[in-house]
Amino acid sequence: MHIEIKNLSKIYPNGFAAIRGINLEIGNGMFGLLGPNGAGKSSLMRILVTLQKATEGSVHIDGLEINANRDKIRPWIGYLPQDFTFFNKLKTWEFLDYSATLSSLDIKRKDRLKKVDQLLEQVGLLDVRERLANKLSGGMKRRLGIAQALIGNPRLLVIDEPTTGLDPEERIRFRNILSDLSQQDITIILSTHIVGDISSTCHHMAMLHQGEVAYNGAPEGMIAEVKDYVWQVTIDDNEFTTLKNRYPVVSTIPIAGHWETQLIAMEKPHPDAINIAPHLEHAYVFFMENKLGISLV
Repeated sequence: MHIEIKNLSKIYPNGFAAIRGINLEIGNGMFGLLGPNGAGKSSLMRILVTLQKATEGSVHIDGLEINANRDKIRPWIGYLPQDFTFFNKLKTWEFLDYSATLSSLDIKRKDRLKKVDQLLEQVGLLDVRERLANKLSGGMKRRLGIAQALIGNPRLLVIDEPTTGLDPEERIRFRNILSDLSQQDITIILSTHIVGDISSTCHHMAMLHQGEVAYNGAPEGMIAEVKDYVWQVTIDDNEFTTLKNRYPVVSTIPIAGHWETQLIAMEKPHPDAINIAPHLEHAYVFFMENKLGISLV
């Protein structure tokens, strides 16, 4: 699948410009859309899944303009919104079966129920198929959301902030599910403000800031820009207070009354500081501070 976004803008009736002049091309595999809350990610997602129209610009999916071809394109799309909800009185399997009915999955009931159980097994929920959906844990609910997004055999899967509020174990489980899905013949757009979701799953990404594309390319390209500016140093409380007031700190680990600190600095921030290999979270902090002018100190 090929998605082409040209000069896309969304201005709401109150005059707020959620996205402005976005140009992106997205192909098969996992595409990450990174940015802080309020960057315009959700507005872009809702346009891509045909839930709202852009003010200006166009989106073509495999050559078809989405507004002129909604009826044809919608069956191609599976969507997991940030505010995913379900009917509280339905069991887990019943909700997924109902979702299959809504998606117009044109197969016999016996085959549809087989499909339901296959998806429940795929997302690790087969053993709780009889549990009421509203009794599932937060992570299980998100996994059920992925299952309902997949029930119609979509060619495009759009996922908005899937791991917000999940504990580390569930976050890793969810990322592994997405990684497995990305190996199939499907396009996945993952929208998130959590850097780890992008770094562990996506080979191509875009970063949004105030409704505009601030970066578009491979995560490695963004990481390369911060190569000489990531430092690690172990310091006491007083030194830590001084450094955190001067430089953006990415992480701290307490070690025997001291702090093992990773930070971003254009010059050596401390006599004992050493350069370390950067990862995407370092690059994100560097970009926010030095490219976009957002102070994190």
